Amino acid sequence: MTTLTPAAAADRTGVSIDTLRYYEREGLIGPIRRSGGGHREYTQDDVFWIGLVTCFREAGLGIADLRGFVAILRAEHPAQDRVAFLRERRATLEQQVAALCRAMDVLDEKIAYYS
Repeated sequence: MTTLTPAAAADRTGVSIDTLRYYEREGLIGPIRRSGGGHREYTQDDVFWIGLVTCFREAGLGIADLRGFVAILRAEHPAQDRVAFLRERRATLEQQVAALCRAMDVLDEKIAYYS
């Protein structure tokens, strides 16, 4: 099995080493395997989880939301629980996108007015 050092995992996922440690402390990834010398070793599965968590963070989900979703995944809840969680978050994102579009329309109007 191929493993990555923390630096390589950070580089591959685009997050800092501190963020990797934070995600691990919060229970969003891991537990991360350790070498005989106690160094973290990230697997491809870990990299997948980091990518998932990062994507959700970029979509505006908070740490509490992420903990909830990870708990649903790890406890092997029924698929409908996962779908319900994701649909709720998607609806929130749709509201945020609509609000941003309204703000952009106002900005466009002001740009046109002052041009």
